[in-house]
Amino acid sequence: MAQTFHPYEPDQPLLFPPSLRDWLPDEHPAHFISDTVDELDLSAFHRKYEEREDGRGQLAYHPALMVKLLIYSYSVGLFSSRRIASAIEDQVALRYLAAGNFPSHRTIARFRLEHLGEFQRLFVEVVRIAQASGLVKLGTIAVDGTKQKANASKHKAMSYGRMKEEARRLKDEIRQITDLARSTDEAEDAQFGPDFRGDELPAELRRRKDRLATIRAAKKRLEDEQAEEDERSGRGTSGRSETLKRPNGQPKDKAQSNFTDPESRIMKTASGAFEQCYNAQLAVDAEERIVVAVDVTPCAADSESLLPMEAAVQTNLGERAKALLADSGYRSEANFLELERRGVKGYVSLGRGESQPSFVREDMAATRRMSRRLKTKEGRRRYRERKAIVEPVFGWIKQALGFRGFLLRGVDKVKGEWALVCMALNLKRMNQKLTW
Repeated sequence: MAQTFHPYEPDQPLLFPPSLRDWLPDEHPAHFISDTVDELDLSAFHRKYEEREDGRGQLAYHPALMVKLLIYSYSVGLFSSRRIASAIEDQVALRYLAAGNFPSHRTIARFRLEHLGEFQRLFVEVVRIAQASGLVKLGTIAVDGTKQKANASKHKAMSYGRMKEEARRLKDEIRQITDLARSTDEAEDAQFGPDFRGDELPAELRRRKDRLATIRAAKKRLEDEQAEEDERSGRGTSGRSETLKRPNGQPKDKAQSNFTDPESRIMKTASGAFEQCYNAQLAVDAEERIVVAVDVTPCAADSESLLPMEAAVQTNLGERAKALLADSGYRSEANFLELERRGVKGYVSLGRGESQPSFVREDMAATRRMSRRLKTKEGRRRYRERKAIVEPVFGWIKQALGFRGFLLRGVDKVKGEWALVCMALNLKRMNQKLTW
């Protein structure tokens, strides 16, 4: 008896148009993302189109469509606007979310760039939905940071000392070229004809002047940043320090600035290499590992982020966590005192890993109390929970999603991109917990 098969007629037209929802199984995460975005407040996205005066809003793609595309794309490891635009053509889930539309990669990139602030607000809204669904309890949160590569090469950075040397060298070269051009005006006129005025800047001189201007701008950024740091530290902006050999407001010769993304910094990554990075921060709820607060800072040290992250949790969810876990990078007497004032029980390591130093200065009362808490059986048990709460989240971001570096430049922009990444991860996690 001959084998029978299911009907297979790829050229057979459909009698009735199919429902787009039937293209994917009911449990597919694209349905969850689509349904969730439909419940979010997108009025801020709409207002931006209404406020435009150049007419570009007349044929724009619907904000809900674009938000769904970006969130789902980030949840499956598609971050490049070109890759997203290409995937709309051959991935069923994206075809379903786009509902027959095919926005170009320029449209996707422009939408993402113009609405980064709105994505930070949507992140908070999604966190509140998770809280209302019982996935966030705020009994314990863990705070941690990771060095995410900036969209800039460390080879495009220059130290302040090198900038001074290069500026002097370029000034000398520009003077030499100018003198040479002036002395050869007559010869050039004979060579190139009467149409050559003889006073145009040679291309080589223009390039050197452009490079000198770039270096001077970078020097000015470093000097302004150093002046602000000196002001915060109480040194003032005038005079000289008795303990430091540099004038106030003058950076150290080793201080660096990157020409591609000046707000990023050279940081040591987990692999031990030094890369141009940002410090991406997370606060994760222990219940279901939902990210409840995010931030990005150009400062490599974590200690200054502890209190802002704890405050962000309270702002996002309307209440404080009962306990906070963090590694030794967040330790400081000021942090511990403020956590006590806020009524948050901290479990912040004072040493490497779970080891605690045997000696703490007498004047560090809050640090001594933290040391005693961590040496108890309960304290050691609570601190060990930290790894299981926050570190898997970084693993999901870097391994499951494949997000290992920012596409945008500038700290404000990467903050919006980091919120988009963490929102996509939260929705993926919520889909697993709420629909199974």
